[in-house]
Amino acid sequence: MDKVNHSTKVVLGVQHVFAMFGATVLVPALTGLNPSVALLAAGIGTLLFHVITGGVVPVFLGSSFAFIGVIQSIGKYNTETKALDPKFAPYALGGLFGAGVIYLILAGVVRLFGTGFIKKLFPPVVTGPVIMVIGLSLAPIAVEMAQANWILALTSMLTIVGVSCFMKGFFKLVPILIGIMAGYAAAAAMGLVDYSAFESSKLFISLSDFSFPKFSMDAVLTVAPIAIVSFMEHIGDITTNGAVVGKDFFEKPGLHRTLMGDGVATIFASLIGAPANTTYSENTGVLAVTKNYNPAIIRIAAVFAIILGVFSPLGAFLKTIPVAVMGGVSFILFGMIASIGMRTIAHSKLDFNNSRNLMIVTLILTAGLSGAKFETAGGVTLTGIGLAALVGMLANLVLHIILPDNPDND
Repeated sequence: MDKVNHSTKVVLGVQHVFAMFGATVLVPALTGLNPSVALLAAGIGTLLFHVITGGVVPVFLGSSFAFIGVIQSIGKYNTETKALDPKFAPYALGGLFGAGVIYLILAGVVRLFGTGFIKKLFPPVVTGPVIMVIGLSLAPIAVEMAQANWILALTSMLTIVGVSCFMKGFFKLVPILIGIMAGYAAAAAMGLVDYSAFESSKLFISLSDFSFPKFSMDAVLTVAPIAIVSFMEHIGDITTNGAVVGKDFFEKPGLHRTLMGDGVATIFASLIGAPANTTYSENTGVLAVTKNYNPAIIRIAAVFAIILGVFSPLGAFLKTIPVAVMGGVSFILFGMIASIGMRTIAHSKLDFNNSRNLMIVTLILTAGLSGAKFETAGGVTLTGIGLAALVGMLANLVLHIILPDNPDND
């Protein structure tokens, strides 16, 4: 299904842009950064990632949610004006630059020691449940969005299901796009589309929209440790992407290269005033739904993201898509991610009569989905995906020492 004509590739690329748009512009909206610059950084960051990884990983990079709290804190975010203090905002960007450098250091460590030890830390009994946590932990976001109007959400959702299950040929490749179109049409017919985004839209982005970093050791030390949390999430995302595509991206192009790609993209984003970049579950969900894994399509999406960032009216149009419509889409995409986790467990043929396996999975799911938090002495908080990955890694190591493989444990 990867062999499609050029016009179809363009449509598939647009579909990926729709999938990533909402979350990518939400992060700058919550942190006072510029959404157009964030889109530009996402597009260029994705292309940088593909250059560094040899263009073989179908990954799109978007704004990372992991850094929202520290950006708001260091940048002195004003909840009333929804903006960062101009005096402190550059130091938040400097911290993001430091996080990108941490990514590069981690990439060097992985390159030095190889991916073998990573696979030992994250075997299928760990990665499968962590992938499930990625999808299931995002599910409440989809539900919250859908609750804005369940009629619109269900319209999008049922359209995607119908197209995926019953259509053939070209239409089967673009169920997400068709679902969004159906939801948008329903919203327009009900008079629920807000076109006000066009009123404040400029024609093109300008130099005044960009911000540039300043550096202080306190800011770097505050933000950089979040890269460790993102590292755990990155492992989960790359594992998920590989599970969808059916390839081991830890081996080719190598985890060190994917980490380097994230690091360089984050450093670039910090230099122009955008949030840190990271792999996006929404786009992995699109891969799973469409079963088209051609990385060239992701690069087409990246070019469209750049155009959206530069040419403001196009971005304004996407902002008019009702939240509930994207909620219905996300409902499918995030559920698909969780299903990939289940498939990973099934394909590895884990024996759940083995108490060790059962306990590892139990601990991961509970830690990742219960809302539990673990705060380090340095003030870094682990929760959700990061905590699930850490708990799974530690549980796997400890229980393998206490209960080594032997017939009595099976």
